[in-house]
Amino acid sequence: MDTFVQRFAGKIKGVITGFDRIVFKGCLRPLMFADGAMAFLRSRGVLNKNYKAWVMEQSETLATQADRYAHSICGRGVVPIPSCHERKEKIAHDRQRELGVEHGLIGVWSCVESCSTFRAAYDAQAGFPQLRPIYSRCKHLYFYYDHADYGFMSVRLQTWFPYGIQIAINGREWLRRALAKQKIPFVLHDNKFLHIADYPRAQQLLDTQINARWLPLLGGFLPQTFPAMNKTLGPHLNYYWTLWQSEWATDYIFAAPDDLKPLLDALLRHALITGTGDRVLRYFGRPVNAAGQPHPLANPEVLTRANAWHDGVRIRHWVDQNSVKLYNEHNVLRVEMTMNNPAMFRVFRRPEGRRNSIRKKRMPLRKGIADITIRAQVANDVNRRFMGQMATLKDDRPMRDVLTDISQPSLQNGRRIRALDLTGKDRELLLALADPQYAVAGFTNKQLRRKLCASPWAKGGTDQQLSARVSRHLRLLRDHGLIRKLPCQRKYLLTAQGQLLTTALNAILAASTQQLLDIAA
Repeated sequence: MDTFVQRFAGKIKGVITGFDRIVFKGCLRPLMFADGAMAFLRSRGVLNKNYKAWVMEQSETLATQADRYAHSICGRGVVPIPSCHERKEKIAHDRQRELGVEHGLIGVWSCVESCSTFRAAYDAQAGFPQLRPIYSRCKHLYFYYDHADYGFMSVRLQTWFPYGIQIAINGREWLRRALAKQKIPFVLHDNKFLHIADYPRAQQLLDTQINARWLPLLGGFLPQTFPAMNKTLGPHLNYYWTLWQSEWATDYIFAAPDDLKPLLDALLRHALITGTGDRVLRYFGRPVNAAGQPHPLANPEVLTRANAWHDGVRIRHWVDQNSVKLYNEHNVLRVEMTMNNPAMFRVFRRPEGRRNSIRKKRMPLRKGIADITIRAQVANDVNRRFMGQMATLKDDRPMRDVLTDISQPSLQNGRRIRALDLTGKDRELLLALADPQYAVAGFTNKQLRRKLCASPWAKGGTDQQLSARVSRHLRLLRDHGLIRKLPCQRKYLLTAQGQLLTTALNAILAASTQQLLDIAA
């Protein structure tokens, strides 16, 4: 069972975990490089010098068909958006409320945004124009739906060659539709469930999303959004789908908002004493103007959409391009792992294109939909580790029970293991390991050297000397059971004992003598 759930079992009504926002990108792989694009044009009988005229004709056809599609369903054509900085999702929600759309197409919008494409330029060596990859700007079409199965979602289509497509689905919206179909009562605010009548069944429905048939699911939107695909590209080209960005969210649904307050106070203290206070954002409902209305410049990324006033906290830790975020809204505490760069995680799989000819080996996690199941497992492990560390904020064990073994030397296989000096020579190292960002993907010798190089623990040594010193201490921490090494990698993670020790050490060093005496009494 989840350590956090065990610690707060009396106050948590239910837990659901699964995808939140997932964004897929589709590309035509043979057209993503210049030689492949020129080979395609030759197959369609288009000369390189006529590339621009051909593309403009196809783009006009695509836009016309989208306008006709929007008119037939919504009674309105494609609506242009003047600025790429406007939030299309908000515009679509406003349209949905205005028209009362319960399911189906909400509307189609267009906006000029940046894109990757090609330009035909004369090549003196070849003696005729050649295609060159460039970054440019072109019209993109946005199709917004409240789908009968997947809820509120969008499709973004580039109208310029090579016609990249992006599909955004929300796992919680998907769950909303599934619960409604099965007539399971629930209370939903934004994309957070404040109450579900049957939590085990809701979790089962979320689990089925991972094993969805993604190719038919994603390809099913092409006939409506890109009806001229076969005419433009021919019958042999198909989109290759990748999961460009995913958010994996675990929601702890408490009985009441007041049950969250002690935990959030502890969370703030933990962030401050571990030196991560710069990652904490505190917010109070919405910022309002003199009339009491939401301020128009309010940043939607960091504000809750609840109308009721409430005190909220958000803390976010970034590692590379991935992050783990913890925040609350009403009676829901959510931990959310956002994955933009899956390659930093290594998993057991076979090389692409050699499925049956070679044994699995540890390789970088891919963005392709083939790795979605593994991606979900990795993200869930990150959330579980992060909340395991948060669970140490509410541990009632006496410190003597935590310190007994590590504060004394021991023998292992005839080798003497020295005791740890928590307030002396080992203090800086243990405090460094308390950084919650290491729960995302672990830590390496190099990361610890960067963190400790300016501290007294480094003793002013060279990088090589510091590397050797860190290696010796990593061995020591493993012997004491405070860290574990990830298989086939040079990365380490804190164990449950290590999480508890580093949290407790930070708390002890931050507390005054009077505070410690009051607690002991």
